[in-house]
Amino acid sequence: MQLVVGRIGRAHGIKGEVTVEVRTDEPEVRLGPGAVLATDPATAGPLTIESGKVHSGRLLLRFEGVRDRNGAEALRNVLLIAEVDPAELPEDPEEFYDHQLVDLDVVTVDGTEVGRILEISHLPGQDLLIVERPDGTEVMIPFVSEIVPEIDLENQRAVIDPPPGLLDEAEAEIASTRDTEGGTRDSDGADGTA
Repeated sequence: MQLVVGRIGRAHGIKGEVTVEVRTDEPEVRLGPGAVLATDPATAGPLTIESGKVHSGRLLLRFEGVRDRNGAEALRNVLLIAEVDPAELPEDPEEFYDHQLVDLDVVTVDGTEVGRILEISHLPGQDLLIVERPDGTEVMIPFVSEIVPEIDLENQRAVIDPPPGLLDEAEAEIASTRDTEGGTRDSDGADGTA
């Protein structure tokens, strides 16, 4: 099975190094020296990692055969893809690969059917489970332990404890500090309009 583990960014310096946007929780395993990675587009690879280091919080990689800035710039925006055994599991029991989560049934803590996970959206702040409901609509569920307390791979289900309004907008709680006349309230409850 192939997994995207990174995206090549801009060139760094003049000796062929590139910045890499890491898309794996195990960069030391997937992006270490000697790793051979497929690419998207396929014409850019395969690429073999010659060396890597962290500089100012960014991963810098150098690939075999890429010796100058022009070669590094030619790789910009290329996706790095690792071949992973489908039976392989992350070291941390609280982490999951996308392929383990896709197609899991989603139910609430009281057993109510919600739908099926279609995909995982990786955003800078958090990951979202994109769930298809039985009526064909989709709902986005933040993949955080407070909302998704259990992933049961053996029974192929994800258990969620959704806050009011996540699944049904009619249940949403209004958390506004405005009163009905448009003014705001101070912390002592006094009307903020003069």
